[in-house]
Amino acid sequence: MRRRSERPHPRHRTSARWWVAGRSVHALMLMALSALVCLAVFIAAVWTLTEHSSRSVGDRFRDREGLLNLTLGALRACVGTDSLSPEQDSLAHQLLATLASLTGALAPAVVLGIVLIKLFALRPFVWRQRASVSPARTADFPVPEGAAADHAVIAVRFYNSFDNLSVVDLRARVHLRYLETSPFDGSRVIYKKWLKVLDEKGQRADERSWLAVERGAPFTVWIPVDATVRQLPLARIQGKDLSASEDAKLMVRLTARAVGLGSEVADERWFDLDAAQGDFELGRFVPLKADPARDVWQWEGWEDFDSVLTESESDLPPTRPAS
Repeated sequence: MRRRSERPHPRHRTSARWWVAGRSVHALMLMALSALVCLAVFIAAVWTLTEHSSRSVGDRFRDREGLLNLTLGALRACVGTDSLSPEQDSLAHQLLATLASLTGALAPAVVLGIVLIKLFALRPFVWRQRASVSPARTADFPVPEGAAADHAVIAVRFYNSFDNLSVVDLRARVHLRYLETSPFDGSRVIYKKWLKVLDEKGQRADERSWLAVERGAPFTVWIPVDATVRQLPLARIQGKDLSASEDAKLMVRLTARAVGLGSEVADERWFDLDAAQGDFELGRFVPLKADPARDVWQWEGWEDFDSVLTESESDLPPTRPAS
């Protein structure tokens, strides 16, 4: 007999802080202003409807200038720069004026909280749109002894887009997530498999690390496939046969520290292994040509950062990037 828990599952909740952190400042300000405008319109409409006046309700609502002035006054009250003057014997006006005053007192605090959340919600990394899949010989390392030259490698690229943010001790780890049928009861189970990456020597390692991350310089996480890839989607990766798997995704996670802030910076990117999603492409990525004499944003190749080399270009010796 199954035991039932006191509280039902699944239990879930939404974190306002992380919801705010996931939106841009412009979007948040636009949403806040829109909410205040809607509230001001509501207050003006109810105020007009409940006011003591010899005019009919229709005449009061046809007075567009009066409604606009009342709406603007309510908006100023909602942001805390003005106050409404309710009729003393009108309970509705007293409630509306109190609502506007409370909103005006809380609005600055809410906006300040949004600014603080966005200030410390750092996502400095810009990812290349797709992960490229190319032969192992196209990597920026010699093919390891015993490895087949026709085996493929996955390349995931990113860069730090902030001019005034120094990032150090960057670490990249990769894992494969997929669903398969449980041999016990036939239910679908989520499995995760940590994948090996190539370290600075081109050898297999659990993670790839960099001591410092130069502003704008592209960095690459190389993931050996251990199989020849001639078409997508990938059928096998590092010994794992994906033919019986569903909803397979590749996740690359970055963790680092921001100099000056003393806080950890983390980001991750999911790549769907289903060819229909377009998260992978065959071919080596177009390299950037590093030039220490020029600003990093002026390096040749940025316009093709999301492109791949042609077949003729792929036969050329690879250009070693800044990473």
